[in-house]
Amino acid sequence: MSSVNAKQSRSGRPHPYLHGNFAPIHRVQPLTSCPYTGSIPQELAGGEYVRNGGNALKDEDLGRDAHWFDGDGMLSGVAFQRADGSISPAFVNQYILTDAYLSTLTTPSLRLPILPSIATLVNPASTLLRIILRIFRTLLLVLLSHLPGSQQAIKKISVANTGILYHDGRALATCESGPPIRVSLPGLETVGWFDGGKAEGEPSEEGVPGDTFGGNGLLGFMKEWTTAHPRVDPVTKDLILFHSTFLSPFISYSILPSSQDTFTPPNRLVNAAVPGIGSAKMMHDFGVSFTHTIIMDLPLSLDPRNLARNEPVVSYDPSGRSRFGIFPRWNPQEVRWFETNPCCIFHTANTWDETNINPITRKAEITAVNMLACRLTSAALVFSAGDVAAPIPKPVTYPKYEPEEEQCRLYYYRFSLSSFGNEITHEFALTAIPFEFPSIRDDMSMSSARYIYGCSVSDSTFGAALGRAVKIDSLVKVDAATLINQAHRAPPTPITGCVDTRTVAEILASDDREDPIKVFKLPEGFYAQESRFVPRQNGISEDDGWILSYVFDESQLDRDGSASLGAKSELWIIDAKEMTEVVCKVQLPQRVPYGLHGNWFGEQEILNQRPVETIRHLPISQRKIFSALEGEEGSFMKAWMGVRNWMLDIVG
Repeated sequence: MSSVNAKQSRSGRPHPYLHGNFAPIHRVQPLTSCPYTGSIPQELAGGEYVRNGGNALKDEDLGRDAHWFDGDGMLSGVAFQRADGSISPAFVNQYILTDAYLSTLTTPSLRLPILPSIATLVNPASTLLRIILRIFRTLLLVLLSHLPGSQQAIKKISVANTGILYHDGRALATCESGPPIRVSLPGLETVGWFDGGKAEGEPSEEGVPGDTFGGNGLLGFMKEWTTAHPRVDPVTKDLILFHSTFLSPFISYSILPSSQDTFTPPNRLVNAAVPGIGSAKMMHDFGVSFTHTIIMDLPLSLDPRNLARNEPVVSYDPSGRSRFGIFPRWNPQEVRWFETNPCCIFHTANTWDETNINPITRKAEITAVNMLACRLTSAALVFSAGDVAAPIPKPVTYPKYEPEEEQCRLYYYRFSLSSFGNEITHEFALTAIPFEFPSIRDDMSMSSARYIYGCSVSDSTFGAALGRAVKIDSLVKVDAATLINQAHRAPPTPITGCVDTRTVAEILASDDREDPIKVFKLPEGFYAQESRFVPRQNGISEDDGWILSYVFDESQLDRDGSASLGAKSELWIIDAKEMTEVVCKVQLPQRVPYGLHGNWFGEQEILNQRPVETIRHLPISQRKIFSALEGEEGSFMKAWMGVRNWMLDIVG
């Protein structure tokens, strides 16, 4: 069996994030029945697990810049179909048919993706000329896509490769560079872009009156750029999200209600400015409680103006500061800013309110907002994921904050709202082990959930060394409530302190059934991906259920570390209560590359999807469309097509 060619970096060795099971896979297939071992929990019947991730379509230039966060969005799902009283798992994977993907597919002369790689933007060695040429190439390709001879105009530049969620009858794939795009479950067909009121491809009556994402003017499209991690309120079903742009005020904010609430007229907030942010930032996630929202203004910029300061477009300032803006959910103008040590946070795990009874008024008042987040002490992951050496920080004579060791930990913040000053009363790590890709039981989101699930690595950190990729060999359950209570009794050192200082190996050696940290260590050579929790019906505890994760056995790689075309992944269903037993393994017909974020969609969500009139399709033969154009327009069209093809050959 032949192997998938390893994509090489300019160093001559394989790019760590285009190699092995990180390598893109171009085979897509409809729902395909899968064998399995073990037993499938009845709670999974009729539902579907879906994971999103970048899967580059164009990779002909083996020496090109590449980054783990690049790539066209590909969804990989396992649907647990009901069949004659039993449950039959079926695998499906599909590219998300974004404008950029369809345009790339119909432009065979392209050797590089349409969008510049994040690696180009973060690389300190990228010259100003190189970045300008990459951006100019993108603009030219977008322009050409709107002119005769193109089958697909690029109206949105998003590759929709990061997350997926469900809101108000729609499954939405997300990425920061555009609005969400709707897909249909369980087949994962692409429906169309969602503008905050209606998705393309839906009947006109599905639209909601009022403002939609975006704005007026030439650059208004930037306000369509939406966080990859919107939040759905488990009670009201409101969708809360933010939009990050390159222009002041830099962050806007939206709340979309659920149309299922027929008792009260739904409130709606679209593109409301969040004041107090002074520059463009790489802002990936945020925190949302039942009453408040937290915007994170961290010292990681994503700003074209950096070029004028001789800095990369994406730049981290270790001598900067972290600012957390907290405001009532419906009123961003009342934002209060809390400041502390510099850090990077790509993912928050949970945010919840703290309520006390006012002794005078006898009414409940929100006195604090708590947040759990995966806190990195540097931006090393941003660089290593692009096989780029992190820049050496500039020396600071009088640093405001002491430097910290390289780490990524589950971190607890408590922001006091009762005092006149903006005080962070608690900030420390719950556990010393590396912790990323957090998830939570969905119906416990925004409340003081006891358990947080996540991923860890036993032999490295999430800021992996240059030339190495981060691979997840441990799935973790953290009893956050117990560890926070321990911290109240024996407070750790603020900022740098840690409640539980054990390593992964020390936790695995514990035989304490009440241990607040439980680790499921995969067998040697097996690696997992982000997990999602599915609760047991009528369960007796919050953790009574299962976590689902794609798993790959790297013994399938050849001596060069490349994956053969016959390599396959599995979906593991793991008992979440004890974190020791795999109750079921679903054997997939192909491998699922290590990717980003997934979600579980229950049977009722799939059955209650909004109607669809049209879906996006793969393009017809390019030769047919070009022959028709040339025949209709004669010599002028032939001349234009010659010029167009010449330009594409140059910039390809």
